[in-house]
Amino acid sequence: MIPLVDLKIQCEKHRDEFLKAINSVLDNTAFVLGKEVETFEKSFAAFVGANYAVGVASGTDALHLALRAVGIRPGDEVITVTNTFFATVAAIELAGARPVLVDCDASTYLIDVKALEKAITPKAKAIIPVHLYGQIAAMDEINALAERYKLYVIEDACQAHGAQYKNKSAGSLGTAAAFSFYPGKNLGAFGDGGAVTTNDPLVYEKLLALRNYGSPQKYYHPTFGINSRLDSIQAAILNVKLKYLSAWNQARQHAAERYKNNLKNNPQITLPATAKDSSHVYHLFVIQVERERDKIIQRLADRGIFCGIHYPIPIHLQAGCSSLGYRPGDFPNAEAIAHLIISLPIFPEITNEQIDFVCESLNQLL
Repeated sequence: MIPLVDLKIQCEKHRDEFLKAINSVLDNTAFVLGKEVETFEKSFAAFVGANYAVGVASGTDALHLALRAVGIRPGDEVITVTNTFFATVAAIELAGARPVLVDCDASTYLIDVKALEKAITPKAKAIIPVHLYGQIAAMDEINALAERYKLYVIEDACQAHGAQYKNKSAGSLGTAAAFSFYPGKNLGAFGDGGAVTTNDPLVYEKLLALRNYGSPQKYYHPTFGINSRLDSIQAAILNVKLKYLSAWNQARQHAAERYKNNLKNNPQITLPATAKDSSHVYHLFVIQVERERDKIIQRLADRGIFCGIHYPIPIHLQAGCSSLGYRPGDFPNAEAIAHLIISLPIFPEITNEQIDFVCESLNQLL
């Protein structure tokens, strides 16, 4: 059996390190905002190349609080791409703003910068470029638009831990950036977790308060915030894993290259394109098939190969977003891709034999 993601291998290989880290928290009993959180925040900020990192409870909270920290409020518009996970727009709604959607690029699946400027209105206050599947959106063009129209840029880097754009890391390229540490991410905790990175000291100070009921110091609440604190046990796990992240990303890249070499001669398969100026850390390895996508997924499952679809319904067609007023046909690239894409198994420990079996099966079925 080849799962889409296999978390057991890392847990077994590094079990002693994880247990030592967890036991340290049990010994000091500082379960909320303990020293492990502070250590992780400093280490992760250094890894990203940002001045600050603030641990929070999830990637969704990271996006939500980043928006609030830059001053997004009800009535504002925040522009993002329709080809993303629902949390991106949920965070905009939680901040009280209105999501404005644009289509994705047909080859990279990232936000279509050419469509972005057309979506900017006087109510627009921020752009959320989504670094989907493990590569970075066209940040030079996005930042240029943001500067021209005086917009904030909040990177959704929840799938791009360690990805590079012109030798700068995801999370250091905008006003602030949101990361998720959901267990299946390139850097994943043993539960939910997230972080916001920024170079702005004022945004940083606001984030510290917003994640803690709006309180910069105990029992003093100049604003409303929420309870969204990365707990010490999750931070302890992340401190262990962060040491291995670069090597794990390299392993994902090697796996992706083997997939590409084995599938490149199949005319029924479109392989993932790498965006200009970006590295790809392959949180997901997403192909397109020309026919019978759902049947192909089932036939692979029959052989013990388990795949995914990221994502089967674009945001503008989700029932929860019906109030935004979009209709089928508004974003043709995202709608077309949703019927063709398959996420193949990928994780740092996937073997050459497993990849070869997946590719042999695909080449036989297509």
